[in-house]
Amino acid sequence: MRHHDAIIIGGGHNGLVTAAYLAKAGKRVLVLERRHLVGGACVTETDIFDGYRVSTAAYVNSLFRKEIIRDLKLESHGFKMLERNPASFTPLPDGRHLFLGANHTENQKEISKFSTKDAEAYPRYEAMLERVGLALEPLLTTRPPNVLKPSLADLWRTWKLAAPFQRLGTAGMAEAVEMLTGPARVILDRWFESEVLKGTLATDAVIGAMAAPSMPGTAYVLFHHVMGETNGKRGVWGYVKGGMGVLSEAIASAARAAGAEIRTNAQVASIIVRNGRVAGVALADGTEHLAPIVASNADPFVTFEKLLQPSELPADFLEAIRRIRYDSASLKMNVALSELPDFSALPGIQAGPQHRGTIHICPDQDAIERAYDDAKYGRPSAEPILECTIPSVVDDSLAPAGRHIMSMFIQYAPYKLAEGSWDTMREPFADRCIDLLARYAPNIKRAVIGRQILTPVDMERIYGLTGGNIFHGSMHLNQLFPMRPAPGWASYRMPIRGLYLCGAGAHPGGGVIGAAGWNAAREILGTW
Repeated sequence: MRHHDAIIIGGGHNGLVTAAYLAKAGKRVLVLERRHLVGGACVTETDIFDGYRVSTAAYVNSLFRKEIIRDLKLESHGFKMLERNPASFTPLPDGRHLFLGANHTENQKEISKFSTKDAEAYPRYEAMLERVGLALEPLLTTRPPNVLKPSLADLWRTWKLAAPFQRLGTAGMAEAVEMLTGPARVILDRWFESEVLKGTLATDAVIGAMAAPSMPGTAYVLFHHVMGETNGKRGVWGYVKGGMGVLSEAIASAARAAGAEIRTNAQVASIIVRNGRVAGVALADGTEHLAPIVASNADPFVTFEKLLQPSELPADFLEAIRRIRYDSASLKMNVALSELPDFSALPGIQAGPQHRGTIHICPDQDAIERAYDDAKYGRPSAEPILECTIPSVVDDSLAPAGRHIMSMFIQYAPYKLAEGSWDTMREPFADRCIDLLARYAPNIKRAVIGRQILTPVDMERIYGLTGGNIFHGSMHLNQLFPMRPAPGWASYRMPIRGLYLCGAGAHPGGGVIGAAGWNAAREILGTW
């Protein structure tokens, strides 16, 4: 039995960030990760296909906080971002296509192929997002106020947060509130008329969510995806050189350099509570590790309903935790390719702009709505929505020479099926997705030489994501900011003294951001 100053449950990227900051502050830190590698869902695995480096779950990056990169000197630990240009490619069944990227002139030229009006409106739309972003982005790294028992500090903090919104004026405030609460479809329909443009943008509103663009709250998910930056360029998404796991390994390296101990194959079975405060954790093998501080990077269900006894938590808190929704309808497929997709809309198997960014197989918003209609009745979508990326086109270290790795993030594949199970549905649904892609790239079937299918059930089993939910709980307004994970408990401190939540189940939620881990570390250290 060993004593530490702090124990981190789970070596996902947020938990590693918390560990690194605590270790830098001189704390004796132990990280316990149940898998054989650190990173949680932000990993690169080399045993999926021979010779390939596969970002098995998370696959692109933009949101990870630049402050953490700076503070932990992650670039000196091997972290490097590779920009994508263009950012997206949307082929259409009629042979047309749409590119979008960071070049405003090129965007307008592309959009004008479908609508001159939309080409003129697009810069104003992006300017609106930037205005709202400047007001909302500081919230990501802010300690949420206690809405049940606000202190003077909470009131002061809330007043300071309101100032940027007040500067937006009446119209800007309305835009910001709509972004936080409204349906993405209403916003996109107001701005644009081109279905291909709206469909391309709308996919970001539903990725990882059990929702359609017409549903309230999807605008924030849309906005959540445009707040980041790559190499100082706002709104630009990129690939981590070497795969997403290199980011996690860089954070782990920084934590170890500061003195943290990280153990893999160490599954926490329970959190030890004595006299109303944490005393440490017990592992599945019976080993106990003691510490006065425990920070959980697991989601709220795992943390509060599996690692603790109900009697150890206040009844009203536990009731609020049990209301958290973990609905999920996302499936991830990783595909080893012998050659690149040959798109009918832009032919060629030599690497081109159509292969560099996200490939959207989604002709319009109605296609998303129809795909969701199946899922809400417990059926995998008859016509799924595909987001495909081929990072090996930009980073040739990920696949053998002449071959490629493709990531397919697919909506909708509900965790709970009305009939059958994912054990019998996984292969037929994967075939359905490949068949759909083949309508746009006829060579894809012969190009596939291996595939890994991760259903929502697999996401839960492998990565510990309850219900397969990649955000540790839905990102609707009732589960954001001062309500995450529960009203009155958004400060990362939980009802048991010494227990903290440092994962995506805390503010600001899901995505490879690192903010929850950083915020939790500052709460523990009192360095806000």
